[in-house]
Amino acid sequence: MTLANFDQLLSKYADLIIYKGLNVGPEDYVQINAEVEQVQLVRLMVKAAYQAGAKDVILNWTDDVINRTHFDHQSLETLTDIPSYKIDEANDLIAKRTKKVALRASNPNALKGVDPQKLQAASAASAKAFKDIRIATQANVVSWIVCAAADADWAKLVFPNLATTEEQVDALWDQIFKTTRVYEDNPIQAWNQHEATLEEKATFLNEQQFDALHYTGPGTDLTLGLPANHRWESAGSLNQQGESFIANMPTEEVFTAPDWRRADGYVVSSKPLSYNGVVIDQMTFHFEGGKITQVSASEGQETLEKLVFENDGARSLGEVALVPHKSPISQSGIIFFNTLFDENASNHLAIGQAYATSVQDGTQMSQDELAAAGLNRSDVHVDFMIGNAEMNVDGIRKDGSVVPIFRQGEWAI
Repeated sequence: MTLANFDQLLSKYADLIIYKGLNVGPEDYVQINAEVEQVQLVRLMVKAAYQAGAKDVILNWTDDVINRTHFDHQSLETLTDIPSYKIDEANDLIAKRTKKVALRASNPNALKGVDPQKLQAASAASAKAFKDIRIATQANVVSWIVCAAADADWAKLVFPNLATTEEQVDALWDQIFKTTRVYEDNPIQAWNQHEATLEEKATFLNEQQFDALHYTGPGTDLTLGLPANHRWESAGSLNQQGESFIANMPTEEVFTAPDWRRADGYVVSSKPLSYNGVVIDQMTFHFEGGKITQVSASEGQETLEKLVFENDGARSLGEVALVPHKSPISQSGIIFFNTLFDENASNHLAIGQAYATSVQDGTQMSQDELAAAGLNRSDVHVDFMIGNAEMNVDGIRKDGSVVPIFRQGEWAI
């Protein structure tokens, strides 16, 4: 590692995740999910969590190579057999209001070439087994954060023109530190200011309560209905105990849920998507009456079809997010092959589950009540990017009047 002051920067990053991202406090339980290669950062996060007063820090280690070996050698029956002790553990962590870190560093193509039927079946089995945990997390019962760390295989895909692995990993860490504001003298203060800026946009959109959004641009003409009493959210969130946290670092979006019953038209993707360890590129989606009717992709077609047509609720949308084309991540000109970054360079949509927080009092509603309110219920939630420098977005009021929200990829409000 040759990046200047790397150890100091990594320590600042760990503190930012624990103190601002999760907002860990006395007697909190903390769970960290991470790749084994990220032990240096994880050690710093564990130390910071205990310094913040955490009662216990639980670690869950993963490894791309071992995971691939499982898929290559295990039967479909074994891959889809989720042990009850894992479900019990996950439920126990939710009951203890455990604050959760998902530290992403996987190779986006780690499972390329694996039988798509195995990937889909294993993903579906896991989604069903941990459904209650996913619902609780998406309703912000607990605090959670998705963040990233640089991995050699991922860095090689992002920076193929750099000569050495060390240069590639350094370049990826540099981008992670830039986009999470770690280079600032006081990253937490910088995040407070960023939150305030995004919240201004969310407040305006909440006051308008548009009935629908209309997207137009190259290959795109899509109208999405919005639920009554929908709520636009930005960087900051509150858990069930009223404690603040940041769900994604980096983030440049404001988002809500579309009405899953009202989507008509077509849209093309603007960046690749890594799903189930497979890269899917150049996607097109056609909608009618709220449902995806056709999909296509230049790469990963079978994986995309299985995602959309073989998961409950995956033919409808669960999130609509607005991100200016001139966001810092977009202006870097880098395709990260990682949704956490690429979605913050582009307007995006999500296939599947909507967040309960996207409608007023949604966290108090049952699953049936959320569906009746227009929030999609599904076993998956997968973002895909659609924004570009030519995209326009209009807000449509119930009386049919139109308000420009985006023009040429930038905020018009």
